[in-house]
Formats: sequence, structure tokens, C-alpha cells
Amino acid sequence: MGKEMHYLIKNSIRKSFERDFSINTYTALLFVAFLSLGLILFKNFEGVGDLFELGILLIFPLIFSLIFVVAGRWDLIVKFSFLSVVVLFYWNGTASLYFSLPLIGGAIMAPFIQVAKEWERAVVLRLGKFKKVKGPGLFILFPFIDTVTKIVDMRIRVTDFVAETTLTRDSVPVTVDALAFWLVWDAEKAILEVENYIDAVVLSSQTALREAISKNDLSALLENSNEIREIIRQEVDRKTTEWGITIQNIEITEIKVPEALQELLSKTAQAEREKKARILLGEAEIELAKKYVEASAIYGDDKNSLRLRSMSIINEGLKNGNSMILPEGVVDKLDKDGVLGLSALNEVRKKS
Repeated sequence: MGKEMHYLIKNSIRKSFERDFSINTYTALLFVAFLSLGLILFKNFEGVGDLFELGILLIFPLIFSLIFVVAGRWDLIVKFSFLSVVVLFYWNGTASLYFSLPLIGGAIMAPFIQVAKEWERAVVLRLGKFKKVKGPGLFILFPFIDTVTKIVDMRIRVTDFVAETTLTRDSVPVTVDALAFWLVWDAEKAILEVENYIDAVVLSSQTALREAISKNDLSALLENSNEIREIIRQEVDRKTTEWGITIQNIEITEIKVPEALQELLSKTAQAEREKKARILLGEAEIELAKKYVEASAIYGDDKNSLRLRSMSIINEGLKNGNSMILPEGVVDKLDKDGVLGLSALNEVRKKS
């Protein structure tokens, strides 16, 4: 079950070693200052015999630096500090304390100064209990008793997730890809209330997406995506609010259906478009027929109007350069005034 869930979460966060502190420029400078002090004291009171002896001394600060960068744990510093004192004392007696003590002091005091960026918040524990959320900017850790359990990014995040092979209400298997836009507004709750708040957001979003798919038909899923994603957002936000997290938006990026069903849907959509086109054409024919009936009533009552209309049709056809086939004898029966429509015009004037 765990492996399958890992594949569903596209950007699942891998578990890493817990760190008690992080390094920064101030940490490095403070450590170098203590290291330089130790080298100066050792050189003045004991002296460095050769490069080999100097190389042996520099091995210890190098290992401390690796502990800072890789592990960042107080317990490792304590263990290696004790080991360093024993090895150097065995190597050079009490004179080694001029180097080992400043070195250990630097290793302990270097993580004293911590830095959080503008968008970061550090959750600090003191002796295992929650102490305070610190940042942004500089803040201080007390050696051995304070730990920065997690640095929380307070910016808006975008997380992608997928609901694979979920049945809609009308039993259509679909795969839906989606995006969640969310942010942490309370770093304390996000760290203390849930083990991995990023995976919790993704899994909650995925569960809500599956429920929304199963409650809607495929057509509703395709046509009413805005309403469905708002329902998903509200459902996920209701859960994550307890963790100090707000879901700002849910976007459905892709809905995948089987290829056979895609062809069927394409044919259905084409048939629907043809149906609408035919309906519109029929409605246009009905409107046209009604206009023809009205026109016939006018032309039937007024023969001059009918004659003028006939002449207008012939005139338009000749003007546009169209070839027209006229019944035999029509041209012969039209006199000059008839062709020009003057006779019809004269009769209209007489009646008026």
C-alpha cells in the first residue's frame, strides 16, 4: 500500500535526517575565528613542527565542518568533541589543549547564530518542547538545549496530484490530474499537528478529488469543472485549516478517458452538432416560409408590386453578370415601358 501511494503522490517529500540547526555565513565566520585562535595559541605555546603536524591538526576542524553541513546535530558535536580531546591529548599531551579547547568552543558556539529568510519561519524546541517560532532575520539558539526542528516556507506553493482510474457516477473510468495552490499561515500548527504536512495536503486533495469524481457523471465533470474544483477546495481547506494551512485554489489540468470512449464521445459530439445545425436550418426555413406567405399576400393584392419585384430580380441578375434562362416569349411581351417599369409606375401614380 505504501509503494502504491508513493506513485500517486508525484512530488512526495523524502524523509531526511532531523537537524538541530543549519549553517550560514555567520556560523562559518564564528567557527573560523575560534579555529584561528586555537592555531595561534598552539603555535605560541607549543609550536607547529612541520606541515605533517599542521595537517593532523586541520583534520579535526574539517570533520567538524562536515558535521555542520551534513548532520547539523548537537549530539554528534558532543561525541566528536570528546573524541578530539582524547586523540589530541594522546598525541601531544596537555599542550594540545591550547588547540582542542578553542576548536571545541567554536564548534559549540558557531551554531549559536541562526538566520531565517524573509519567507521562512523556524520552529524552535527547547529540551524537546515547543519554545517559539522565530524569523525572519537573525535569532539565537542556546547550545544543546535549543533545536530548530524545521524551517517552514510561508510562500504560496503549487503541488500536483493525480486520481488514477476513478469511476464516475455513470461508471466511466477516468484519470484526473490536478494542481493545488496552498500556503502555510501557522508554522507551529503545520509542524506540531501533522507529521508531514506536504504529503497530508496532497493526500487530502487526492481523496477529495476522487470523491468529487465518483459523485458526478462524466458530462458534468467536463462541463462543470469550475463548480467541482471549488467543492474540492472547500473540502480540503476544511481539513487543512486545523494544520495551519489554507488551500487557495484547485485546478483540474487534464481529464483522461479510455481511447474507445474518446472516439464515441467525438462521434456523439459531432452528431449533436449536426442535430443543432439541422434544427437551426429548419427554423430558418420556417421563418422564410412565413415571410414568403406574407409577401405572396401583398403581391396577390397588388399586381404592380409583383411586376416591379419581377423586374428587380431580372435587373439584379443582369447587373451581377449572371446568365439567366427566360421562358420563350417573355422578352417579346415586355414593351419598353414594361422593361423599365415605367408603366407600373404610371399606374401607381394614377391611383394616387
